[in-house]
Amino acid sequence: MNKTILMTATLFGMVAIILGAFGAHGLERIVDETSLESFETGVRYQMYHALFLLFLGIWDGLGVKPRKLIFRFIWIGTVLFSFSIYALALNDLTSFDFKIIGFVTPIGGSILIVGWALLGFYILSKKSDN
Repeated sequence: MNKTILMTATLFGMVAIILGAFGAHGLERIVDETSLESFETGVRYQMYHALFLLFLGIWDGLGVKPRKLIFRFIWIGTVLFSFSIYALALNDLTSFDFKIIGFVTPIGGSILIVGWALLGFYILSKKSDN
């Protein structure tokens, strides 16, 4: 499981760097400032959660089941949150109206919050080694 988490973290991080560079060097000429800021928000949150998954993958303070549950929430939340923001930010460049999936972004954000809350819950409920 840790290898899956670490590989997902690596992929999320790599894609965030690629999309961040694309946003900084390619999008600034073809979308408005608001769309560019939204795109950057998606990249930023994707990178935050890549780092979260790196931590989750190397930290030995959780059992397999809690780790797997948190991983799933963070993975799904990141995809729904960040990738819906990318689609919405690039909406004017496509013939498909991505605004109809705008409700996905807060769902993804809520799922991310649950992932973080689960981590906090498991940390607080863990018996202290000291």
